[in-house]
Amino acid sequence: MLRIELLTDQRDSLGEGPLWDVAEQRLYWIDSYAPAVYSCDASGGERRSWRVPEPIGSLALREKGGAIVALRSGFFTLDFDTGAVARLAETQPGALRPRLNDGKVDRQGRFLAGSMDFEERDPVGALFRLDPDMSVHRLDDGIVCSNGPCFSPDGRILYFADTGRRVIYAYDYDTATGDVLSRRVFASFETMRGLPDGATVDAEGFVWSVEVYAGRLVRFDPNGVVERIVNLPVESATSLTFGGPDLDIAYVTSMARPFQGNYHRHREAGGLFAVHGLGVRGLPEPRFLG
Repeated sequence: MLRIELLTDQRDSLGEGPLWDVAEQRLYWIDSYAPAVYSCDASGGERRSWRVPEPIGSLALREKGGAIVALRSGFFTLDFDTGAVARLAETQPGALRPRLNDGKVDRQGRFLAGSMDFEERDPVGALFRLDPDMSVHRLDDGIVCSNGPCFSPDGRILYFADTGRRVIYAYDYDTATGDVLSRRVFASFETMRGLPDGATVDAEGFVWSVEVYAGRLVRFDPNGVVERIVNLPVESATSLTFGGPDLDIAYVTSMARPFQGNYHRHREAGGLFAVHGLGVRGLPEPRFLG
């Protein structure tokens, strides 16, 4: 039976990037504009937090400990023991409007993250790959708002949303090199109530996208056909990941900040939710190998 639990009620301004770590059995997520990284156990307890110096779009846990964080200006390291943050590379030096946003580690341990227009209007964003040797590679550009990167179970398809264009793309992904080819439309949100935001892929290869401003989870089959829609308690839901001991709980972030001057009508906006009873399992998220 479907059950949705409010896990935390700290009202994140822009909660994003939930990530379940199988090794630690802990959940990580961010508040982009706090800006901060948070962590808790499966039931929302044992919370920890780390402040970062710039707006944050996503994080990747490192195999060697700590994290890589995608901040406004580029990729940085975050030491969980000391809280120290150090820059690795700027992604679009000199450009004032793009900031790094959503990201995900591929099955080979590389970190992909895209940038977005701070004003969410023009195609000034790009898609980047950070390799374990800390080199940065530009994979695509002309993006308004990068969101929802995730990979098919075999790692050979990269799904990636441009929220500003109301579309989820699919790329052929070269698992040996990390290059992308043959971008095509996987799913259009032109006739949907909201926009595509954060996403993940379950163990059956179905894509789950959070429909932001509509408050729904949308599950697409591998051909891009809607298989089911799950209503959420808040319209401002932003992203999801599967976690818990059996990887069968969908953890969903949301935002409390107003959208285009309109305040959210749900008092739980900005909370972190746990969705039980979906009847599917997720896949373990890899750690960054660098």
